[in-house]
Amino acid sequence: MTSKIIGVGNYIPSKTITNLFFDEHHFINKSGESLKESNAVIANKLKDITGIEERRYASDQQVTSDLGLIAAQAAIENSGIDPETLDYIIFAHNFGDVRAGTVQSDAVPSLAARVKHLLRIKNNFCVAYDVLFGCPGWIEGMIQANAFIRSGIAKRCLVIGAETLSRVVDVHDRDSMIYADGAGAAILEMSSDESGIKSHLSASYTLNEKDYLYFGKSYNNDKCQDTKYIKMDGRKIYEFALVNVPDAMKKCFDESGYTIDQLSKIIIHQANEKMDEAIVKRFYQLYDLPMPENIMPMVISKLGNSSVATIPTLLKMILDGELPAHEIKKGDILLFASVGAGMNVNSFVYQF
Repeated sequence: MTSKIIGVGNYIPSKTITNLFFDEHHFINKSGESLKESNAVIANKLKDITGIEERRYASDQQVTSDLGLIAAQAAIENSGIDPETLDYIIFAHNFGDVRAGTVQSDAVPSLAARVKHLLRIKNNFCVAYDVLFGCPGWIEGMIQANAFIRSGIAKRCLVIGAETLSRVVDVHDRDSMIYADGAGAAILEMSSDESGIKSHLSASYTLNEKDYLYFGKSYNNDKCQDTKYIKMDGRKIYEFALVNVPDAMKKCFDESGYTIDQLSKIIIHQANEKMDEAIVKRFYQLYDLPMPENIMPMVISKLGNSSVATIPTLLKMILDGELPAHEIKKGDILLFASVGAGMNVNSFVYQF
């Protein structure tokens, strides 16, 4: 007995933010000094490293739970289920609902509870809760939902990943150009056939790595020092990911019982195009193989990094035929993987 995906939905905000948006920004380093390079040069370097040309931002009227609701409704419609039959709603995010023009996070009640309310679900035994696990939050929600189903606690779960990172960035930090908004969702159901989650793995590295991603002060010393923004040590994250993520992916994949030649696609968190490519290359090197062509779909160039939303958003786009170079067929074996704040790493193997 395992669990399979019976419906997927996403929400890609309509507000497109190109790299030209940052032309007038005043970028500062950690020491409070203005960066010497022009913003055009900074944007080109960002594109070369991360692949990001555009990203999407939510409208000023939307918050994270609104994005999650739209993705959830799309997943429910895609599955054809009655939402009253859901046993769990698991909402992965990191910063709650942050309204445009404010800096305060609002996560009480939980975002999952808000979505359940907006879906008008009357079933009191449909349990709604949130997961805070960095960018790997949606995968962790899927792993938890699978555990509920395998144990007999649940038969059907909705897992949402949504974030509005544009609301928690320091506009004086060039890393703010990486982040985006979006939402994705999937419905898992008990399965007795060949399809479903075959193996999974999760890890939290906190001894020395806890603060590679953190909330910190603005680089602009004139701004309110009590206000915190998302910050990261990009070099340390890159080095951490290249060492730990390929090993985790291999351990997870080996536990699935499949052979590497059976792997059809790797759906990896859209964090940084060069980093993701290096991770997948190292993963295949562990099998003494080169990285196959078209094994790793990427949409970060147009959508940026929307944290927990990147993987379900990408999955839905492939299933809907929006990426001509990629398709998922019945029987295909997929490896999902993510890395992010914590530092957390996780993965699962899925047969369609």
